[in-house]
Amino acid sequence: MLPRTHRSGLQLLRKGLGGCTPGRACGLPVYRAGAIASLLPQPSSDMAESGDATNSVSEAVSDPGVAAIKLQYRTTKDHFHEYINSGRDKNLKLADKDHPIDGEVTEGAADCDLPEHKAKRMKLDENSENIKSESEKDNSESCQKEEEHKQINKKARGQNKNRPHMKPKHYEHDQKLCTSVCQEPPMKCYFGEKCRFLHDVSKYLESKPSDLGDHCHLYATYGKCQYGVTCRYAKSHIGPDNKNLINEDLTKTWEGTVIVKNSLSKDLQQILRKKKFYFDKSEQYLKQLNKGNKCENHSNAAKKMFAQSKCIEEKVITSNSTEMKLPIGISDRVIEEKDSSVGSQDCIKAELPSVFYSENTLNNGQEPESTQVNVEINEVSTFSGTDTDIAKSIKDDNEGIISTKTLGVVTDEDIIKVRSCEKKQLNFKDKLYLAPLTTCGNLPFRRICKRFGADITCGEMAMCIKLLQGQSSEWALLKRHYTEDLFGVQLEGAFPDTMTKCAELLNQNIDVDFVDINVGCPIDLVYHKGGGCGLMNRLSKLEQIVKGMTSVLDVPLTAKLRTGVHEKINIAHKIIPNLRDCGLSLVTLHGRSREQRYTKLSDWEYIDHCAQVANPMPLFGNGDILSFEDANRVKATTSVSGIMIARGALIKPWIFTEIKEQRHWDISSRERFEILQDFRNYGLEHWGSDTQGVEKSRKFLLEWLSFLCRYIPIGLLERIPQKINERPPYYLGRDYLETLMVSQNVSDWIKISEMLLGPVPPNFSFLPKHKANSYK
Repeated sequence: MLPRTHRSGLQLLRKGLGGCTPGRACGLPVYRAGAIASLLPQPSSDMAESGDATNSVSEAVSDPGVAAIKLQYRTTKDHFHEYINSGRDKNLKLADKDHPIDGEVTEGAADCDLPEHKAKRMKLDENSENIKSESEKDNSESCQKEEEHKQINKKARGQNKNRPHMKPKHYEHDQKLCTSVCQEPPMKCYFGEKCRFLHDVSKYLESKPSDLGDHCHLYATYGKCQYGVTCRYAKSHIGPDNKNLINEDLTKTWEGTVIVKNSLSKDLQQILRKKKFYFDKSEQYLKQLNKGNKCENHSNAAKKMFAQSKCIEEKVITSNSTEMKLPIGISDRVIEEKDSSVGSQDCIKAELPSVFYSENTLNNGQEPESTQVNVEINEVSTFSGTDTDIAKSIKDDNEGIISTKTLGVVTDEDIIKVRSCEKKQLNFKDKLYLAPLTTCGNLPFRRICKRFGADITCGEMAMCIKLLQGQSSEWALLKRHYTEDLFGVQLEGAFPDTMTKCAELLNQNIDVDFVDINVGCPIDLVYHKGGGCGLMNRLSKLEQIVKGMTSVLDVPLTAKLRTGVHEKINIAHKIIPNLRDCGLSLVTLHGRSREQRYTKLSDWEYIDHCAQVANPMPLFGNGDILSFEDANRVKATTSVSGIMIARGALIKPWIFTEIKEQRHWDISSRERFEILQDFRNYGLEHWGSDTQGVEKSRKFLLEWLSFLCRYIPIGLLERIPQKINERPPYYLGRDYLETLMVSQNVSDWIKISEMLLGPVPPNFSFLPKHKANSYK
């Protein structure tokens, strides 16, 4: 039986006092959540094993910002890491009989004895100095620990900008085998005796690291492994005399199938590096753009000079007054300008000072005022004719561009320009859009999401300047798997010339369904150069980019924006109508500003307002979608044409299945591990099965695990569904593997990668992008 004060306090907390703070306004004692939970009846062991503790859990009071997890699964930080490091992970294999069945509570996991808090020390003797000194010492130690904890929390923010970057050659052993030897059949080395790589296979095998397994995914799937003896699973396809085996039956089934598209050819790379690629359409648009800018500059200058001359004329007419205000030495310059026929307007505009004198001072040896009036009137008539001359010159130039001589057969495209409505159209309505994700949105991850039901996929952000330079690493971001039926690429740039040329380059050389402009990247490196979110402050440049890219593309052009640059200053609703009028086909709006990042929830009310402003152009909303209930609420309360999912897909890629099937999926640890196995296989296909490819797959797997660990299984939640802004507390899963997957420590992620890709190299190191992504 609880004391009366405790019972009354709990009743008031459960009912919820409207803004009343317990212990202050109500006169009740203040209790922490842990203290209140300790007062409630604790679940029995039978209840923990069955996983049914609804009656007891409903009495719990959860902390704000922390996900509500059933009490029998919650634990402390020390006990969590003690359990992870207890040695239960030794020889952990899913096929073993000793591995717990999914959904079953492991002995010692949920039904374990949590470490009890130290009992309060009772002061038996007030005059006991020893007890007093010990209590003071404990208080000082606790204060010191709190200060250290605050410092750690303060540091664990922002990005790890100086994190170590391990190049692939650091993971290689002493010498690498030359690629000419790896090919089937072996080819002659281009470098000959100067080649710094090995050509002796037997010598290479002596120093090669041991294989990671007997099953090569590439050989089992396609009948051939192109990496030969360098493959870390070479035992399965290396025959006598170290020859690479080929399964003829499997290879025939894949004949004629282009598995990965949009690769950069060596010929195109050489052309781009030598700057010999001809941008026909882009040059025409940029030429017109430059002339339009000159015309605008001339017209602005003419208007400004006309306003100044009109002001001077009014001052001359009012010269009957006592003091006629004119610039110093204007009469002398008028006489000189009458004699000279060149540059009169420029001289007057450049030399008008801001000091004025009286009529008596100016008339000493100066020209009469009537001459000044006549000259000013002549200047005004000259200004009125400049606009006509400029328009005539632009018309002549446009006729010259149209009448350019071309070779070959005349087609309709040479005579009639393709209108925007005649371009390839895509139906984006009510489709699930996987957001372009830097680092984690690679091709293997997109294949995982595509398998779970994503309709539209987009490549990682690629910088247009690096694409124009022919950099292989940047072109790799444009690769498209044959299973991606609706695929686009995202470009980042700050100027119309580079973006337009890049769009024309991609339009001629890769296969995409749409091209997206990045107008939302918040990274300082991009923003300070005027790209990404910086384009929202440069509306004229953004409009020129959209017009130029639309003129050279045969596919729809889209853009991804934020609400604005500064917090509480939304400007997207002013930009979207202009982009729609410039020819944009779709806009995706992330409901946060650049400064806000992820500190607050996405503003879906503002997204709805922008969707109404953008009509009839479709607008997709983005932000905080982690369940099918979130998706349903957004579709019911807003006017968006669809939703884009970013972090939600990183945390739980099966979210697309949940939305389409309208259900919560209590996915087991075994199923989640199979997803990681598929990612491992897709990574070996994409990056290679040699040492370099294995370590690259490991790197991107660890980047993804920094998001996957945030997922809380449905069966452990007190309140369904999980909210994306709620941080998971320390808890133990229903089996050891599930507990290992929720760890926020980098060392535990490395354990999972070793279960998939073997032991890490001796000099291996990894840090996630964000400091808050990993802690212990």
